[in-house]
Amino acid sequence: QVQLVESGGGLVQPGGSLRLSCTASGILFNHYAMGWSRQTPGQQREVVATITSGSNTNYADSVKGRFTISRDNAKNTLYLQMDMLKPEDTDVYYCSATGVARTFWGQGTQVTVSS
Repeated sequence: QVQLVESGGGLVQPGGSLRLSCTASGILFNHYAMGWSRQTPGQQREVVATITSGSNTNYADSVKGRFTISRDNAKNTLYLQMDMLKPEDTDVYYCSATGVARTFWGQGTQVTVSS
């Protein structure tokens, strides 16, 4: 059974930082491209950052220079370091694992940026 479990969300002030983690089980983690997306209820899910099995990264323009995606294959864990957070970064953040056949999703973790 595939499981992606996100953690690290919470409430932070504008300009602050958070680090999200996503621990995977039930997949050969180092074979999967991983990613972070975010979604506000009623709106389309936005891909924030992706990292390939070879650790090539890509970012949405809205987060370039502020967010950093990384992976630790030994720990089956994906990270998203979020710095210089803005109120518009408030959302539910989802971890994803994309293989040849399909994409798996986690349950999401809430990030709220507010003073």
